[in-house]
Amino acid sequence: MSGEVKIKKLDERAVIPSYGSEYAAGFDLYAVLDEDLVIEPGQTILVRTGLAMEIPEGFAGMIFARSGLASKKGLAPANKVGVVDSDYRGEVMVALHNHSLEEQFVMHGERIAQMVIMPFYKAKFVETDELSDTVRGAGGFGSTGRK
Repeated sequence: MSGEVKIKKLDERAVIPSYGSEYAAGFDLYAVLDEDLVIEPGQTILVRTGLAMEIPEGFAGMIFARSGLASKKGLAPANKVGVVDSDYRGEVMVALHNHSLEEQFVMHGERIAQMVIMPFYKAKFVETDELSDTVRGAGGFGSTGRK
């Protein structure tokens, strides 16, 4: 499935997102910086992309870590997965967290995260006194792996 997503540059230096390969699910988001950024160990910094977008109704933009940046530099979104709702028209930002034990650098134009535009189910919650039975029941954390 594919379709158009309107995108607006809020900064002339912003880079239009791109897919790394023909079958990539996520497109890269690029940093817009006035100077190289230093992120200290354990620090989180909000990084601009210089872009706003119009995500179609019924979809959300899910911001994930780029595997290379996370595994090589320890940099990943602080909230693990960012959610950009279809009615948001502000600048897309990435709260980048340094999970490593060393200071890390981010340069202008560097790929800092990836976004996947995904459909979602809008729930209508109905309060009840009973839920249907299942084999798992109320078994919690790690319960499905027990033999």
